[in-house]
Amino acid sequence: MTTTSKQDRVLIFDTTLRDGEQSPGATMSHNEKLEIAAMLDEMGVDIIEAGFPIASEGDFEAVSDIAKASKNSVICGLARANFKDIDRCWEAVKHAAQPRIHTFIGTSPLHRDITALSMDAMADQIHETVSHARNLTDNVQWSPMDAIRTEHDYLCRVVEIAIKAGATTINIPDTVGYTIPRESADIIRMLLERVPGADEVVFATHCHNDLGMATANALAAVEAGARQIECTINGLGERAGNTALEEVVMALKVRHDVMPYDTGIDTTKIMGISRRVSQVSGFPVQFNKAIVGKNAFAHESGIHQDGMLKNKETFEIMRPQDIGLAGTSLPLGKHSGRAALRAKLEDMGYPMADNQLKDVFVRFKDLADRKKEVFDDDLIALLRDAGAADQNERIKVKFLRVICGTEAPQSADLTLEVDGVDKQITCQGDGPVDATFKAIKEIFPTTARLQLYQVHAVTEGTDAQATVSVRLEEDGKIVTGQSSDTDTVVASAKAYVNAMNRLLVRREKSAPDSDVKTVKYTDTV
Repeated sequence: MTTTSKQDRVLIFDTTLRDGEQSPGATMSHNEKLEIAAMLDEMGVDIIEAGFPIASEGDFEAVSDIAKASKNSVICGLARANFKDIDRCWEAVKHAAQPRIHTFIGTSPLHRDITALSMDAMADQIHETVSHARNLTDNVQWSPMDAIRTEHDYLCRVVEIAIKAGATTINIPDTVGYTIPRESADIIRMLLERVPGADEVVFATHCHNDLGMATANALAAVEAGARQIECTINGLGERAGNTALEEVVMALKVRHDVMPYDTGIDTTKIMGISRRVSQVSGFPVQFNKAIVGKNAFAHESGIHQDGMLKNKETFEIMRPQDIGLAGTSLPLGKHSGRAALRAKLEDMGYPMADNQLKDVFVRFKDLADRKKEVFDDDLIALLRDAGAADQNERIKVKFLRVICGTEAPQSADLTLEVDGVDKQITCQGDGPVDATFKAIKEIFPTTARLQLYQVHAVTEGTDAQATVSVRLEEDGKIVTGQSSDTDTVVASAKAYVNAMNRLLVRREKSAPDSDVKTVKYTDTV
């Protein structure tokens, strides 16, 4: 039996529910956040950053409820460098068996200009706020936002102040994804060598993927001495995203020969949570995404297929089963029963309660009547739509008929149920989708602007389901809707309506306190 020393153990800090949710349009509901947190806890994530409690009442309640429900993970909340933020954060996380306060301030010249603080004034504020957090809990994390672009002498100075004030974890954020692997490692190594007391705390790395190097930068920091990686499921996050949890975890597992560091992650749960985060966030995973992409274990080249048949290790460096992906994908059909569906869903990592299975089975039968074979990806799309239907939807698609021809314009005859009342209209447009969207806006007027319309096939064949993604923007609020159907126009209408329902939820959310309204995405690490 092998043992892992403290120096060999890398902590996984997941910020999907905080930094990941800052992706434009990726807002999750309260119940979805609790579900994702439970999945992270079960898969062995060491620290879950559950949210930014001061940002809104909804964020506070989500962090508080996650803290109460957590079983194994440390539950962390984010707070700016002021007493009110820190107190509010503590009120939310204190219910956890293992609570943590994560406080931060921008230390680079650019951020000091924004805050109008001198180096000395900022140093004093860091000491006061970290000390205040430490008086509330003995688990305090501190981050110098934009650390990579902070002068090295000043970075060493403020890190030393934070350690002396009681911080137990020092996180070094590459807030704008600017660094490269060598520099990422050099900064961690410099801090460990120059800062008194550095060997008594855990150093963390928080990387963004603006230059496509987040995973490489995080692993370089680990090799230099960092022992906590901040990451998100599917690399979700603002702009180009964060370090992807699945990438760093599997890199450490597959290349343990050159990176002899261990995590506590149950990797067989990766695929299940990847799919669920994609569903609830509305952000599809790109087909060629490392580890969890649809093509990650696909082999089409003849020479590759020949090699795989003879020896899988020829072109596969890890097994699909290592990440919880079934080795085979046996399709179901219209004659498949409830027990077969339940067994398939459980094998895919989606255990179903009886009442959940009842609804999903009805949808499955409807789909099976329209498709000869229902594959795993069809079921995942079906589950996503079933989950969306479970939300309190004010708008629902009741009927849609489009008339197409070689000559424009095309028309859409649409009936929507709005707050329980059916409303019907016929509109013309430049194509069936345009006509359908115009009909939706005629029935339910909105100033929301269509930012993205994207279609991809779930499986192969002319009877394949189409998954449509729609992104809407209104007054700075960005939401994403998704839906799947064998009819692309129907999927488009449902995706647009799904986005509208999410936008209505955003509108109805209670506003934060008046002096908290300045909380923005750019104010966080």
